[in-house]
Amino acid sequence: MKSAVTLTFLGTGTSQGVPVIGSDHPVCKSTDPKDQRLRVSVLLEWEDATYVIDCGPDFRQQMLRAGCDEINGVLLTHEHSDHTAGLDDIRPFYFRQGDIPFYAHERVFASLHDRFGYIFETKDKYPGAPTITEININKDTSFTLHGKEVIPIEVLHATLPVMGFRIDNLAYLTDVKTISAEEMQKLEGLDVLIISALREEPHYSHLNVSEALAIVEKLQPKQTYFTHISHLMGFHETMEKKLPKGVHLAYDGLTITCS
Repeated sequence: MKSAVTLTFLGTGTSQGVPVIGSDHPVCKSTDPKDQRLRVSVLLEWEDATYVIDCGPDFRQQMLRAGCDEINGVLLTHEHSDHTAGLDDIRPFYFRQGDIPFYAHERVFASLHDRFGYIFETKDKYPGAPTITEININKDTSFTLHGKEVIPIEVLHATLPVMGFRIDNLAYLTDVKTISAEEMQKLEGLDVLIISALREEPHYSHLNVSEALAIVEKLQPKQTYFTHISHLMGFHETMEKKLPKGVHLAYDGLTITCS
């Protein structure tokens, strides 16, 4: 019998987070914790395995809030800063565990080498810098993590390829604008779909609510959770009531289990 996957939303916000610095938008002034969103990331756990998808600028805060003191690895969707800027904050894990495995497309690693050169230095490396193990992945080849097959799913964020992941009957897709027919086939028969939906108004590189719902209608997952949410989506409580049955707005700290 396969073990269930527990997923915790570490962050559900867009690149600036919610509230946005200096914004007078009503959602940014909300006292509802569900309207307060760190940068998008999730924690995956099954049996003795613990993995994180993306390590953005809120990574340290997210790990502390989740009480997470050990990870088996980090999966990166793409190179944008709201998904990778917390890379240096793997140091406490590195000091206790040694090199941390990172799974990403080779293009993403090339970007990290440019931006975090001191981590990848091989000569005269600063002794306080962490080291990661680079594991290249691509959309054509699945891989295994602690007995679970992980199926990479390539979506487009405008023209930038972004990697999503399917584990068992759960799929996680962020920064989506379009999905090819070939990649959509990898998403059939889902129990849980997690997909980005920025706001109700259209956006050039992100799905809006109606576009995300059109994908949900095609795939017919049992449950769907929207993430990577802007303050322009409106109040969590208000938007949640507008969504069809089986579709929800995720929020920071929400935990779901997919068996």
